[in-house]
Formats: sequence, structure tokens, C-alpha cells
Amino acid sequence: MRVFKSLVLLFLLPVVRGSMVQLKNGGYEDIVIAINPELPEDYNIIRNIKDMVKEASTYLFNATKQRFFFKAVKIIIPLHWLPKPHYLSVKTESYDKADVIVANPFLKYGDDPYTLQYGGCGEKGRYIHFTPNFLLNDNLYNIYGSRAKVFVHEWAHLRWGVFDEYNNDAPFYVSVNSGKASVEATRCSADVTGQYIVPSCTGNGCMPRECKYDQQTKLYEAGCKFIPDKTQISPASIMYMQSLPSVVEFCDQSTHNEKATNLQNKMCNYKSTWEVIMNSTDFSNTSPINSASPPFETSFSLLQTKDRVVCLVLDVSGSMDGYNRIKRLYQAAEIFLLQIIEMGSWVGIVTFHSTAQIKINLQQIVSETVRQDLITYLPTSASGGTNICEGVRKGFEVIKQKYSNLDGSEIVLLTDGEDSGMSNCLTEVKISGSIIHTIALGPSAAPELEQFSDMTGGLKLYATDTVDSNGLIDAFSGISSGSGNIFGQSIQLESTARSVTVMQWMNGTVTVDSTVGNDTFFVVTWDQSTSPPDILLQDPKGKEYRTSDFTVSNLNLRTARLNIAGTAEVGDWLYWIQNNHIVSQVISMIVTSRAASMAVPPVTVKAHMNKDTNNFPNPMVIYAEVSQGFLPVLGATVMATVEPQTGSAVELKLLDDGSGADITKNDGIYSKYFTSFKGNGRYNLKVHIQGRNQTVRLGRRQSRALYIPGYIENGKEHL
Repeated sequence: MRVFKSLVLLFLLPVVRGSMVQLKNGGYEDIVIAINPELPEDYNIIRNIKDMVKEASTYLFNATKQRFFFKAVKIIIPLHWLPKPHYLSVKTESYDKADVIVANPFLKYGDDPYTLQYGGCGEKGRYIHFTPNFLLNDNLYNIYGSRAKVFVHEWAHLRWGVFDEYNNDAPFYVSVNSGKASVEATRCSADVTGQYIVPSCTGNGCMPRECKYDQQTKLYEAGCKFIPDKTQISPASIMYMQSLPSVVEFCDQSTHNEKATNLQNKMCNYKSTWEVIMNSTDFSNTSPINSASPPFETSFSLLQTKDRVVCLVLDVSGSMDGYNRIKRLYQAAEIFLLQIIEMGSWVGIVTFHSTAQIKINLQQIVSETVRQDLITYLPTSASGGTNICEGVRKGFEVIKQKYSNLDGSEIVLLTDGEDSGMSNCLTEVKISGSIIHTIALGPSAAPELEQFSDMTGGLKLYATDTVDSNGLIDAFSGISSGSGNIFGQSIQLESTARSVTVMQWMNGTVTVDSTVGNDTFFVVTWDQSTSPPDILLQDPKGKEYRTSDFTVSNLNLRTARLNIAGTAEVGDWLYWIQNNHIVSQVISMIVTSRAASMAVPPVTVKAHMNKDTNNFPNPMVIYAEVSQGFLPVLGATVMATVEPQTGSAVELKLLDDGSGADITKNDGIYSKYFTSFKGNGRYNLKVHIQGRNQTVRLGRRQSRALYIPGYIENGKEHL
């Protein structure tokens, strides 16, 4: 892998969109299972999902002592699958907010189900990943057990933040009982019986032998496996080996194996999984149900995605004339329309002050001509008061001119002011079916603004008036589709800005790695002169691009744009920009690109905070998940910048070494505690990653359902 730089978007905290699951009277509702848009149509996937969850509901109900079950599930179906009369439209549900993802593995890394977990003991995970082969291939039953049991195993990771009770890296430990030492398999409970053998298989079959004791390690030799007896007495544990027929419980205080060298003991201070579950808010908010089976059978809604529909709702009130905001809005929205919004999407534009005005109705982006036409409708002047509800309602009107309802549509709402009348449309927004992304610009944006995002599952973004932070451009660049189609999404490779004095230079390097390069734009902005600075850009092969190669629009005299034809050269692109103006000015470089090939997913980053709000002096945790496809990227250098409403930004290096805030080493999730709060208010987060061939590699996911190498049945090994 070459050097890569991938900037993860500027967001108001938190960053990653969260689950919509609700727990009512013991029943989990609004569970979202999303099928990846790259998968070919196969209705058997839907059928097997239904069968899995229905069976899992009863298994979960009994495993939690008649307390929890799966009541209502939504399955998101890709746009390209043939529509059916019983398919409904998605509303605020989306692939990137799904609790369960069904997608092919990257690089054929097998079919191990896993749950992506960021946090510590008791903290919810991000999502469960099943491959289509896991859902369709019944031969995998012998490896993982029933799909229903696997789902409950992964649900415990996702919902209650428990961890695996096996350990592939430390499969054995030394146990001392009554002064006698013995080597034991890492398991829970310790009552699970089996044999310690070394499988030796050839084309003629398997001839296993007993494991030998290693005097040096005081454990069994390398290659030794614990092969369980298929018939067991022990009912525990689901987080160890859910495939065993006898396993119907989580380990509790009476069955927990505190000596086992597993992640559950490490992360949860030697508490059993059932103790962690009992300590959850789910447990404290429910009571056992007096029934032998779940009171409701699981219901399913099938929701099909549709073309992306976005309406920009932009504040043009008088305050937008200050701090150069209206011009910065134009620069940022122009980048969104020309470079970020995906081909095939529908876009409309509304402006508002005391009243609202439709600038242009929905247009489908099918060509560069449509993009160029859209930017002519962006606002260039500001005056009047602020009526946010009028703007939102007018945005709804734009969408309804084409569609019968607002389901699955998106509003991008930007404002810099307060509006005492916002409460007048909260209910209307909540039931609309539209997703509202909010951009709070400057320190005076309405404190209630983020309620719109919270109610509809939208992004919450914030940009200061600090010009050299590129905040507004980064905010717009972060509003990508939640469809799961990463090949069509724009990826920000660079976003940097600084004040440059007269005749001085701003130099830098932008690295295009091999996974990106299509639809690549280099954009230079400045904030004072009406003519461009002197620009020199050099590609990895030495080809030079100068100011005359960049395009400056008559509508926006402070932005120069270069679109690289075809696929951009892989490697380091060098740039030199000289401020030729008579005074100092802020100059920025923004670079965006898309995937180079449909066969190789690009390296991406998702930023996340461990909670929405915080009380000083309690620390918060910054997470950055760096991945390619579904595989973690290891060995990268990850820097996070946190910018408060006032004061200087704070830069932190995030680590993936298992120390401090980072719970697991080498899982591609880079973490750091953040304590440098400047006071109450909005904060935004920006993450920058870089890596080189010599240091960066791909890893495997943690929190996987245990792969069973075989069973002992009637004294005979089945491997």
C-alpha cells in the first residue's frame, strides 16, 4: 500500500451515525439489517435473515431468562433489486446506520461473523457483519452452529458490550488447583469437556494425535487444538462456543472462568458476561416476562432504497453578510455540487431569511453540465431576519414536487442565527420521513438546531469563523450518501489552509494512493484578492500544472479548480502556491477523489466520539476507524484536530496500541482521551491519516464467532 491521506470530514460531535433500536417491554424494535448495494439480487438472503432472527428471538428469550426478544426488524434492500409491491420506502433508515450489515468480505477473508466494537466493557458496538455466504451456505452449520445462535452471540457484543470468552492468540493457560498445575483451554465455562489434539490432515484424511507438552512455554505445543465433545453437560457459554448443542446460557457468577486468558476477563475486570448484561440499562429498564416463549413473533418490514434526493436549505439572513460567510458558503456549496454529491442524485436549492424562496427545483445530476448549472443558483448576497421553519418547509415543498412523500429524502440545513420559532415545526420535522443534516455556522447558530438532526438521524456539523480551518468546506464535504456504495462516494484527500504573507509560499504534498484517483479535483481558495495566487502543481511523473490550467468561475472569483483527466497518477503530488496579493491572505488546498476501481475499495476513515455530551473534567474518547473494505488498516499515523467555538484547535495523535483509551491493539481503531475542553459549546473533529508501504498492513476483525475445528463424538474425532 502506498502513502495515503484521507481526511475524514468535519463534524459536530458525535460523528458516526448511530443505531435506531428501541427496547419496549422486553422487545427490540427498529433493528435495521442492511444488504450491501454491491450484492446481486437473491431473495434467499431475505428469507434466511427472517428465519435466523425468528429462531434467535426464542433463543435470546430463554438465554436472558425470559427478559428480551426481537420484536420488529427492518431489512434494507438495494436500489438495483427489482421492486415488489410489498416493499416500502426507506425513511430515516440507511445502510450506514444499520445494526447488521450483509456484505461480501474484502479479499476473500472468509465468512467469520463479527461485531465491530469501539469501546470498553458495557459499551455498545457499531454493527454486526454477516457475509451472504454465511446466510446462504448450510454447510457452515458444522463450523459456527445455527445462524440463530451466532446472531445472539453477536447481538451480545453489539448491544451489551461483552467480549469473547475464547482467545485464538492465547488458546491455553496454566491452571493451578490444590497446588497442582494443569494446562487448560481458554474457555467458559471450564466445565466444557474435550480433547487436546494436533490435527494432521492430508488428501487421504485426518490422523490426529495428542498434543505434546512444551517445557519452554509450559503450555501445549504450537498447532495444538482443543476439540470439544459434541455432547456436553455444561449449558454455558454463548460467548465461548455457541455452536455446542448444550449451550443455552451466558456464563454467570457460578459458571464464569476467571482464570481464562480471554478478552472478557481483560476488558470487564473478570466479570461474567451475564453480570455485564445485568448491569446494562436494557436490564434495569425491563422485567422478566411470565411466558414460556416470546409474547410476539418477530415482524419484518422490507424497505427499498431509492435515488438520493437532497435539497440545500441555506440561510441568507443579514448576519450571513458578516465574517465573509456568504462567500464562504458559496465556496463550500460549490465544492459540494461539483465534487461531492454523487452522480445520479437529485438536488434542489432553497434560500431563507424572514421568508423562503425556491432557487431551483430538483435536478438529476447526470452530467457536468447539470452540476455547473446548479451552482449558478447559489446565493451571493444576504439580508433580512431568520425563519428556519420557513426554510425547511420550502425544502419539503421542493421534494414533494417530484415525490409523493418525503421518505428517505435529505435536507442540508445551514444557518448562523437564532430563531425563537424553531419549535413550531419540530413535530412536522419528526414525522416527515426526511433526514435533516444541520450545519451550525459561527457561535450564534440556534442552540436547538441539532434537535432536527437528532430526530431524523441526520449529521450534526459545525464550522467556526476561523477561515484557516476550512471548516465550512469540510462540513459540506462530509455529507456523503449513506447508501453503502463507497465506490461512488467522494473521498477528501487533503484539506489544509493557512495565512500566507505577501509574496510568501504555501507548499505541500498530497498523496494519491492506488485505491483512488478517478474524478480527482485540486481546488485552491483564497479570501482577499479577486485574482488567483501563483499556483504550481507537479504530478508524481513530473508533469506540471500552472495557474492557467486551473479554472476560475466568473461567479466565484476566489476559487481555482483543476480536474485531472482520467485516473490521477499514483504517488506524491507536490504543490507550491505564492501569495501575489498586496496583503496577507488565507490560502487553502482541497483535494477530492473517488475510487480508482470497482474491484478495490478505497481506504476510508470514520470518526467517532464515545458520547454526545460531556461534563468537565470527565474525558471523552476520540475514535478513528481506518479500514479498506471491511478490513482494518494497521500501522497508520492518525492525527485528530478538535476545534472549539473559541480558542485554538487541539491536535492529538490517536493510537492503536492497546494502551490508554485504545482497548484492543491492532484492530484498526485508533483512539485517544480528549480533556482539553475550553468551555460549553460546539466542538468539531477532523481526522487526518497517513501511512507507507513499510508500515501499513491489513488486519483481521475482532469479536468474531468462534470457528470450530471439529468435534469429538462417541470417542471419535470429526475434523
